[in-house]
Amino acid sequence: MTGIVGTLLLLFCLLQIKHMFADFYLQTPRMLTGRGEYWHLGRAQHAGVHTVGSVITFAVVGAPALFILATVAVEWVLHYHIDYWKGQHCDRKELDPSKAAFWRATGADQAMHQLTYVAMAWAWVYFAA
Repeated sequence: MTGIVGTLLLLFCLLQIKHMFADFYLQTPRMLTGRGEYWHLGRAQHAGVHTVGSVITFAVVGAPALFILATVAVEWVLHYHIDYWKGQHCDRKELDPSKAAFWRATGADQAMHQLTYVAMAWAWVYFAA
């Protein structure tokens, strides 16, 4: 296995671990309430937690600082809006965890985040590796 492939696999693993902690362990009540509102300080903070984790992740694999800053800025915007879509959708449809459509929305939300990581990993290979 080439060095770049091993580093790419490490990058994916670190992004997954970061995502698990940021989405499921580090959310505060402020981050979890009012998710259907567009201007939402809690969602901004939540997206910030994700970007801090990504800064650490990309630093571990030796990405250049300018690449890291540009990548996590785009990630912050995407994460904020993906979560806004889910919050607004669930509010509009009155979805809660007891409804199957809530879990479909959660699955779509998580898939969009994972596809963001695929794009981030591609960018690392193309611009930074």
